[in-house]
Amino acid sequence: MTPETLKWVEKAESDFDVAGVLYRRRKSHNFDAVCFHCQQCIEKYLKARLVEAGMAFPKTHDCVTLLKLVVPLEPLWTGFAVSCANLSPFAIEFRYPGNAAVPDDAAQAIADCKAVREAVRLSLDLPAAKQPKLARRRKSR
Repeated sequence: MTPETLKWVEKAESDFDVAGVLYRRRKSHNFDAVCFHCQQCIEKYLKARLVEAGMAFPKTHDCVTLLKLVVPLEPLWTGFAVSCANLSPFAIEFRYPGNAAVPDDAAQAIADCKAVREAVRLSLDLPAAKQPKLARRRKSR
């Protein structure tokens, strides 16, 4: 793996870690931030795969656009089109007033993120990542 690819992977993993920490919070929920960091994780992982292949990509936060660039390298990833479409709006639209993520959005973003993340890690010959428990904890009674 090239040093540049590794930098993208490290940034992607940082976003994944932040999403997990925010998602597991019992108080002060910030579902917008969970969804944003899931989107950022996948954006960076897709860019890492492109960098590793020596392919240029535009400056974009659109995971669908990035996925379309990656599909010639990884044809089976067409199955991630819905996941990427789910995540893309969280890059910009949910960062401003007028849209707010709800718990179901965050749960779906985590699921989409985990699926795409694992595929990219396998493609880059990275070891299986530790999968922290990202299920919401129930309040104890």
